[in-house]
Amino acid sequence: MEGKAMFVVRPVETGDIPAFEAMTTYPAPCVHTLPRSRAAIEDAVACSIASFASAPQKPADESYLFVLASTEDGSLAGTASIAATAGAHGAFYAFRRDVLSQVSRDLGISHNVHALSLCSDLTSHSQLSGFHLVRGERIHAALLSRARLLFAALAPQRFANRFFASVSGPVDGDGRSPFWEALGRKFFQMDFLAAERLVGGARNRGFIVELMPHYPVYVPLLPAAAQQALGQVHAEAGQAFDILREEGFESDVYVDAFDGGPVLQAPKKALSAFSRSRRKRAAAMTGPAAEQARLHLVAAAGGRGFRAVLARCEVSGRSDAVALDDQALRSLQVSPGDTVLCLKL
Repeated sequence: MEGKAMFVVRPVETGDIPAFEAMTTYPAPCVHTLPRSRAAIEDAVACSIASFASAPQKPADESYLFVLASTEDGSLAGTASIAATAGAHGAFYAFRRDVLSQVSRDLGISHNVHALSLCSDLTSHSQLSGFHLVRGERIHAALLSRARLLFAALAPQRFANRFFASVSGPVDGDGRSPFWEALGRKFFQMDFLAAERLVGGARNRGFIVELMPHYPVYVPLLPAAAQQALGQVHAEAGQAFDILREEGFESDVYVDAFDGGPVLQAPKKALSAFSRSRRKRAAAMTGPAAEQARLHLVAAAGGRGFRAVLARCEVSGRSDAVALDDQALRSLQVSPGDTVLCLKL
């Protein structure tokens, strides 16, 4: 990058709709929460614009949609979103991984059995979703994914105290999920991709709890392929998974109700955006950035809206200022003296 921000993360705008539609025509088999049709995109954009314009004092049904845009020509290179509460329009369903103790005193036998229980534990959490990068390097993927959490850190009243993100599980070249084939198909009577189209990637539809088993599913009774897929990541979702782990998310208790992919979660205090970011006063850089300057995510959310970029800068605890080059200042739409949030990568 040589100290120059090539991309900026910003809220989606109405004028982005044609480019957003073209961007989502790229194959993205592991992103089920991405709006695809023109109508769905228009609804998502309208909802996001209204959410950014609102001033909630606690999380409700707001949904924030971000785009990764080139600082050179404004073209879109990716998108990501965050919902204030996952179950704002109904409970969010996932499988919880339980361990059930089986004991027979007569036989002197005791052992633990892994089981899956359909639950709505994540309903009140804030949800990261819709991450999709069509071009750019891994560092730009980190900018796109983690910038939305910097927005949350700048406006914590808009979000819950816990966050989660579902990462897609294994699916073969024909769109078949081993986990779905072993479980979901038995109850929905349709293939995996048809089910995903039906729910549009959501996990808050009433018919999920109506059709899915209400009693624990004993994992040892599932076919070997389904057991092996449980908690595993889609081949194309590894980068997104790694970035979330680097941020502070952990995958342990929950898996997706459809494909068995991991659901990562964390309290906000465990996330780098909240625990390691520093508020500073923007200042104009008077010379080139020092070669040894560390790469930072830098975000601003002033009166002209949220922006986030990558910039090489020195962030010292001894100073309340951070020097940014002209391109970073322009991309962030800030002036010297404005507040920015900095997070070292």
